[in-house]
Amino acid sequence: MIKSASDHGGSSRPAVLVTGAAKRIGRALALGFAARGWDVAVHYHKSKDEARAVVDHIKSQGRRSVALCADLAIEEQVRQLVPACVKTFDRLDCVLNCASRFDEDTAQTFGYTRLLELMAINVAAPLALARGLFEVVPDSAVSDEAKRGVVVNVLDQKLFNMNPDYISYTATKAALANATIALAQALAPKVRVVGLAPGLTLVSGDQTQEQFDTVHKMTPLLRGSRTSDIVEAAAYLANAHGITGTTLVVDGGQHLVSSRRDVLFLNSEVTSHPAVACLSADGR
Repeated sequence: MIKSASDHGGSSRPAVLVTGAAKRIGRALALGFAARGWDVAVHYHKSKDEARAVVDHIKSQGRRSVALCADLAIEEQVRQLVPACVKTFDRLDCVLNCASRFDEDTAQTFGYTRLLELMAINVAAPLALARGLFEVVPDSAVSDEAKRGVVVNVLDQKLFNMNPDYISYTATKAALANATIALAQALAPKVRVVGLAPGLTLVSGDQTQEQFDTVHKMTPLLRGSRTSDIVEAAAYLANAHGITGTTLVVDGGQHLVSSRRDVLFLNSEVTSHPAVACLSADGR
């Protein structure tokens, strides 16, 4: 087992691995954790320049950071991420599984190939990274909760407000939500495992800013989630030592209002259906 800094006197700052950290919500999470005093490993696949920019920004704040490239569909590459973090930071305290693949399909058009490809990235990789974190958290964490690790799985509010669109993506997020519960049971007490389900946060697909702004207001709180909300929620969960095996929905209450379709299909209907509240399936 690779020992953490808790055992051999390495950095006193906590360290987090954020997957998909080069862009969008992942980028916001990486920068937000750095601003809160964490060292940050920035995972990326193809966005090398963007990832390096995030690392440079974090280092300018006096934190340690490293960009780690991995294709989350390839098991061996995923298995190298946690050891690379420990090599850089002498410890790893949190894995924030933000990266996911988001493809359009329906119950009529789905196929095995797409579903299995999404399953590898959206479910298998988070499972492997949770196991990796468990392996590097010291055994002394059983009796000392300050040394325990935490996995935060980014899910989707649509699991609490189902619609039939993006069926393979939805199935993988549903699987990850249930895996969150199973992992919380299996990895306790050394590692906590929690879910975080964003709402509509950033412009997606071919939405215009005007369409996004309109739909973003159609919630009980008159706005969906913002990147700052997601960062605050993730930081809370990372430090909430009494929470495991549950999911925090951060969406402005969108899951409380029935939605027939995904927002990307409802933009053209907003005028004729002003009461419809819905959310982009990827939440990002």
